[in-house]
Amino acid sequence: MGWLILALMGAVTFLYGLSVHAALLCLLVKPMPVLALLGWLHDAPPSDYRRWISLGLIFSLIGDVLLAWPGDLFVFGLGAFLVAHLAYLKAYLSDCRHLALLPLILALSVGAVLLGILISNGLGPLLIPVIVYGLAISAMLWRALARLGTEVPKRSALLAAAGAVAFVFSDSVIGINRFVMPFHAAPYVIILSYWLGQWGIAASAFSKKMPTD
Repeated sequence: MGWLILALMGAVTFLYGLSVHAALLCLLVKPMPVLALLGWLHDAPPSDYRRWISLGLIFSLIGDVLLAWPGDLFVFGLGAFLVAHLAYLKAYLSDCRHLALLPLILALSVGAVLLGILISNGLGPLLIPVIVYGLAISAMLWRALARLGTEVPKRSALLAAAGAVAFVFSDSVIGINRFVMPFHAAPYVIILSYWLGQWGIAASAFSKKMPTD
């Protein structure tokens, strides 16, 4: 519970920093919620799933710092989150390799629509990085949804799927706000859905069955 309280404190402080445009405060506290989730995740049952989720959170933490750092480090932040999604993808594949055609079609459709919107508004030199990232997050979403209705514990599957959907939503808003149509509430929508997504993904590791000898 202590870790989650720390995450909540960091989140509230960051939101306050956003509201008063305190860039330094935001930079200092932005990593706190994900850092707290990492500490909390250490209490989950040891498994390959937990290790890959932990790695994803570590690279998300790096991405948080890079995106908040003064100057345009967007590409480097994108790269860090790309690795995070690959780690989550590996976690989901560790306990479920079912093809799941419907989730595959859904994830590809979401990715294609979003990429189509972004590309139509011009990405310039970011075209290839954004396409690669879009493929990675679509694959992550596919495998998260693929765990639903399988032998995977139901609560773990639901939390991971909800977390993946929230993460994709957050990234979609980033893309729309940056490349299509900026709007005032975007930073709040982005960060709240991002934190919710990370919490769901981390919480899914607590719903795993304990390994048996």
